[in-house]
Amino acid sequence: MLARTDLRGSTPTLAELRRALPRGGTDVNAVLDTVAPVVHAVAEQGTAGALEYGERFDGVRPTSVHVPTAMIADALAALDPAITAALRESITRARAVHADQRRETTRTEVVDGGVVSEKWIPVRRVGLYVPGGNAVYPSSVIMNVVPAQAAGVGSLVVASPPQKDFGGWPHPTILAACALLGVDEVWAVGGAQGIALLAYGGTDTDAAETPGAVLDPVDLITGPGNIYVTAAKRLCRGVVGIDSEAGPTEIAILADESAVPELVAADLISQAEHDVLAASVLVTDSVALADAVDTALESQVAQTKHRERVATALRGKQSGIVLVDDLDTGLAVVDAYAAEHLEIQTRDAAAVADRVHNAGAIFVGNYAPVSLGDYCAGSNHVLPTSGSARFASGLSVQTFLKGVHVIDYDEAALRDVADKVVTLAQAEDLPAHGDAVSRRFAGEVRK
Repeated sequence: MLARTDLRGSTPTLAELRRALPRGGTDVNAVLDTVAPVVHAVAEQGTAGALEYGERFDGVRPTSVHVPTAMIADALAALDPAITAALRESITRARAVHADQRRETTRTEVVDGGVVSEKWIPVRRVGLYVPGGNAVYPSSVIMNVVPAQAAGVGSLVVASPPQKDFGGWPHPTILAACALLGVDEVWAVGGAQGIALLAYGGTDTDAAETPGAVLDPVDLITGPGNIYVTAAKRLCRGVVGIDSEAGPTEIAILADESAVPELVAADLISQAEHDVLAASVLVTDSVALADAVDTALESQVAQTKHRERVATALRGKQSGIVLVDDLDTGLAVVDAYAAEHLEIQTRDAAAVADRVHNAGAIFVGNYAPVSLGDYCAGSNHVLPTSGSARFASGLSVQTFLKGVHVIDYDEAALRDVADKVVTLAQAEDLPAHGDAVSRRFAGEVRK
């Protein structure tokens, strides 16, 4: 079922590896011309533009953008108690992990009387996007809201597409997750128009509870979405900050002959279930394991609910098996691939995982599947895709914080280094920079 790339007997360079490895992704540039008019309309018209495009694309127009707070509370009250309990557990674990990520102010006394501090200030207002599409994602509500709250963000709004089946409001499970997290501002808007409305704001002229309510723009937008959402985030970047340009989900598994083929197959399928463009890649030095995984895939795919979607993803150019001579080469391959999710299913998996440089998140051993991280590990599942784990991190408390240096020098401390500042200013042909220092000691400033 999976195509094979055989790297045995060769020592490919990094550039050769990047070209040889399975890779799909999406071409955001291809839809920019489609998305740009949407973003422009919302920038110019605000809510009216967003609602018009939402009705055109989704066939539904909510009676207001703001979801009534009573509806959010009612969604939680009506939720299956088992789902409520599972969401509460996910929230508890995520809060425990993210609470430990909060950075503290640092203070460095560079010289006597000269101090540089760095303090971490939360972004004032954030927009957290929760997609619709093939599935319902209350877990994405948790993964976006929890780190924002842990960072101390004072104002946040969750935006999620309106659903025909639910009266033009976001899915009730999404609303229930918001209620559990204490989020009372939810917008029924999705797609590129939703991203643009978060960026530019507007007036909710049809607001059910507060007619004419202001839809305040945000300073930062986080959360995954389809290619149109990604394109809108690119077009709005600069007006607002964004977390990343997320591509289709991906899993890589580094495994040796000790791995259990049925578990490897199940984990590859779990990510292929998301999207026909999802990538599932196995890297192994064992042909026997590769053969056994292929056999297990044939059996398990036939039994899974979304078998057509899964099969399409597994047969796509973005998925495959990469055969290598040994684990050292396997590590080089997964570092070159830089997977969003990387599982290590080898002997002494923890030691092998410790040698990995590039991955969005690393899952160690047989009992840490990606599905655990998707829901209840406590880790964040909003992770870098398309090889960007080489330089980017997943969503965390730091995403919602700004590091600000505070410089506090007294007269003696500045006088001590004044000649160095003047010298460097002259070297850069910026004499006014030097003058701004030297004038402080020329008797021209009243104290």
